[in-house]
Amino acid sequence: MKNDMKKRILFVSVLAFFLTLALTVPTAIAEDMTAKELVTEAKKDICEVSVSDAKALLDKGGYIFLDCRTSKEFKMGHVPGAINIPRGLMEFKIAKKIPDKNANILVYCKKGGRGCLTTCTLCRMGYKNVKNMDGGWKAWEKAGYPIE
Repeated sequence: MKNDMKKRILFVSVLAFFLTLALTVPTAIAEDMTAKELVTEAKKDICEVSVSDAKALLDKGGYIFLDCRTSKEFKMGHVPGAINIPRGLMEFKIAKKIPDKNANILVYCKKGGRGCLTTCTLCRMGYKNVKNMDGGWKAWEKAGYPIE
């Protein structure tokens, strides 16, 4: 009889725990979003600079230019001194390449979309001084700025 009572108390306690957990933990709401919508959403939460401002930051120094295009794209040309971490590997490689979460980072991609998403991701990972170059590599090239 004593064992039955202990089992009942244990059962009720476990049930109460899971019921409380289910009522207090918010559930994720799935949204069907396009890539364009994801970028638009990310733009709301990040700092973007024009290509001319990015050039000024390069000339001034003190910024790490982070190219988040593929390795193949990077090899075809990039901002002088930029480092390359493809967007698909960013979360796994950023801490080794840029361990200082207070570093000044300027992100760019081909046209701006991947850069926005990468900038948003880095901010979520705790990087404090991250900006995206609006227009990306295409805008840099069009402006006639130096390339490597």
